[in-house]
Amino acid sequence: MADRDPKQLPASFLTMDIPDEAATRQIANDLALVLKAGDVVCLSGDLGAGKSTFTRALLRSFAGDPELEVPSPTFTLVQTYTFDRFDLSHFDLYRLEDPEELEELGLDELLQTGAALIEWPEMAGGLLPQDALWIRIGQPDEDTDARGFSFCSTAPQWRQRLELTRDIRAFVEQTEFHGAGRRFLAGDASLRTFETVEAGDRTAVLMRWPFQSGAVSETVRTYMQKVHLAQDCRAVIAIGGELRGHGFLAPQVFAADPEKGLVLSGYLGSETIVRNEEPVPERYRAAVDVLARMHGIAWPDTVDTGEGTTYEVPVYSPEALITEASLFLDWYVPETTGGPADEGTRKDFEALWRAALDGLEDAQRGWVLRDFHSPNLLWQQGAAGTDRIGLIDFQDTVIGPVAYDLASLTFDARADIAPELETALLEAYLSARENQASGFDKAGFSRAYAVMAAQRISKILGIFVRLARRDHKPAYLAHLPRMQSYLDRVLDRPAMSDLKDWYARYRP
Repeated sequence: MADRDPKQLPASFLTMDIPDEAATRQIANDLALVLKAGDVVCLSGDLGAGKSTFTRALLRSFAGDPELEVPSPTFTLVQTYTFDRFDLSHFDLYRLEDPEELEELGLDELLQTGAALIEWPEMAGGLLPQDALWIRIGQPDEDTDARGFSFCSTAPQWRQRLELTRDIRAFVEQTEFHGAGRRFLAGDASLRTFETVEAGDRTAVLMRWPFQSGAVSETVRTYMQKVHLAQDCRAVIAIGGELRGHGFLAPQVFAADPEKGLVLSGYLGSETIVRNEEPVPERYRAAVDVLARMHGIAWPDTVDTGEGTTYEVPVYSPEALITEASLFLDWYVPETTGGPADEGTRKDFEALWRAALDGLEDAQRGWVLRDFHSPNLLWQQGAAGTDRIGLIDFQDTVIGPVAYDLASLTFDARADIAPELETALLEAYLSARENQASGFDKAGFSRAYAVMAAQRISKILGIFVRLARRDHKPAYLAHLPRMQSYLDRVLDRPAMSDLKDWYARYRP
């Protein structure tokens, strides 16, 4: 920890006049959305200024529980709350007798896995982290509950994060969800983040798309361009609108600000086609029906966004498919062998994949949603037909071999699909397609299915290792055994012998 004299804090970068306690709770709510593990938030103000009110509101917002019991840690000095996102520790240093006692309270250890909210930070005598956020709360007005809030920090990211959450709040206030409570929903493997926005009995989803704000390095941006990953939230608006236009259940867009990367859309629930971490065959079969119907439609290359512009759906080129499969070489091979793949190995790998993809020239092509698996397939209890499956996370849709999406489903990266269930789902799909059109090429589709499955599995093995090592998210390593088993299963398919021989030589 670096010494920090609270009397010598930098000038405030943001001051706000807060009219009442409800507005105080809203600020706490909005700050909770941008907290990260390792953060320290210091709350400074006289007795009765509202520090405890703010802290209580922030903890309840973070928990998503307005009734969360938040006792004052005046005598215990610290109270830690365990949450799925990360832990929060509430410190009250009013009775701290010696600043050195802060070390005994374990602040350093707590910040390794969580964040800290500290009342009476002045009592720490300058032993708090240099990059903490300080919030000074003025005394309430004599005639009202109005207070002045002042924010300061030496760390520029605090200004950026507070500007971000205020932009989102301003955006939401311009919609029918004004005054809504906001709650963190997701933000892990992707750079995008999601919130639920609740006003009365209505719920929406707020997506923030940060690519236009410098959040992506040139290396990442170049890779995204190479593999045709969307870099603009207009993709969500365009693809979702087209899906809805053809009768599929995609979230309705209530409001959008493409320049700031914000989209407010309908909430389709949180129940997926998995229950208690196990695939539900009925639900997977319903998802197969969605794909079969989707693959019987001629989808456009260009989509009207509804705002005077169009969106071009990119082609899933062989170069993109090989680049993705090469993540296996870039990340998985070094993880399991202790060293990078040499240039000769890489050339052999790319040549074999090019030959496999060349063999799919006659495969049916159409829209490929690209992540058609359990986290993105929301079960609609009581619905009928294809309305039983709500579709999300389709912004990276490309035009490519349609077998890819079926392979995404039957070799689900997040759920164990037994060989018997995979076979049943494949046969159900083939039967549905043959009933659609007498000329359906069953053999050609089966060949494309095997190749696309091997490509996706190779890609995901690389991505999961990359998330663990580069992005410090080791939980993804738990999925590797599932994907390794899938790869063994796929490589035993007909017409996969050349790739199977390569993997047998180079895969540990």
